Amino acid sequence: MIDTATFEEHRRMLFGIAYRMLGSVADAEDVVQDAWLRCSQVSTPVENPAGYLARTVTNLALNRLTSAAATRERYVGPWLPEPLVTQPDAGEEVELAESVSLALLVVLESLSPLERAVFVLKEVFGFSFREIAGMLERGEAAVRQVGRRARAHVQARRPRYDAPAEVRRRVTDEFLAACLGGDLNRMMELLAPDVTAWSDGGGKVKAAIRPQHGAQKVARFLAAVLAQPMDDPQVHAVDVNGRPGLLLTVAGRPDTVARAEVEGARITEIRIIRNPDKLRHLLP
Repeated sequence: MIDTATFEEHRRMLFGIAYRMLGSVADAEDVVQDAWLRCSQVSTPVENPAGYLARTVTNLALNRLTSAAATRERYVGPWLPEPLVTQPDAGEEVELAESVSLALLVVLESLSPLERAVFVLKEVFGFSFREIAGMLERGEAAVRQVGRRARAHVQARRPRYDAPAEVRRRVTDEFLAACLGGDLNRMMELLAPDVTAWSDGGGKVKAAIRPQHGAQKVARFLAAVLAQPMDDPQVHAVDVNGRPGLLLTVAGRPDTVARAEVEGARITEIRIIRNPDKLRHLLP
C-alpha cells in the first residue's frame, strides 16, 4: 500500500523520470497521475516505495514511447522537447530544471526507449543496475551492458558549455535587446560564427523546417520572425530548463519559448519552441 503522503514525497522524482523519458511536460504529468491511480489500488505492503513508484512510472513511460514512435517519425521540422519554464531563481523548480537541458533531452531522444530508461534511472537518479534490472524484468548483465552503451552515446554527443550563469544571463539579455531593437550588427556580434538555431513549429505555426546555420543566417531569420505583426507582444525573461531564456506572449497567450546556449561570451545554439501543443502547459 502506498498512501498519499508517500506518493507526494516522491512526486518530483517521478515527474523527473517521466519528463526525461518523454520530453513532454503534459505526458509526464499524465504518467505520474496514472501511476498514482495504479499505486493507490495496491492493498499489500510495499517494502521499497521509491523503487516501486519508479518502476511503475518507467514502464508507463515506456508504453507511451512505443505508441508515440510513429507520431515522432511524421513530425514536421525539428523536434524539440516541451520546455520547463520557471521564473529566474524560482527555488526548487529551477533546481529540478537545471538537471536536464533541452540539448540533453534531444540527445536522449536518439537513444532507444530501453537505453533511455536505463540511462535516466542510473545516471540521473542513481538506481543500481540490479534495481533497474528488477524494474525492467531483465537480467542484470544485460541491463549493465545497455547502460554502458547509453552512457557512451550520451557522453559522445552531450554538449558542454563553459559560461557561468551570470554570463549566460547577460549575453542572453543583450541578444534579446538587440533582437527587439532590430540591431542586426549587434546580434551578429553576440552569435558565434558557427551558431545553429532550431525552431519547432510542428507544422502548425511558422517555423524553419530545417536548422539555420551561421551567424548571418540565424540573425536574419530571427529578425524576420520578430518583424511580423503581433497583437500586444510581451517578452518575459524566464529560465528554460534551468538556463536563461525568454517567453514571448502575444495577446496574453504563450507564443514562443526560446533558449540560447552560451560558450565564452557568444551564443552557440538557439532552440525555439513555437508548436502551440508544447506551450499549452504554460500560464498566460
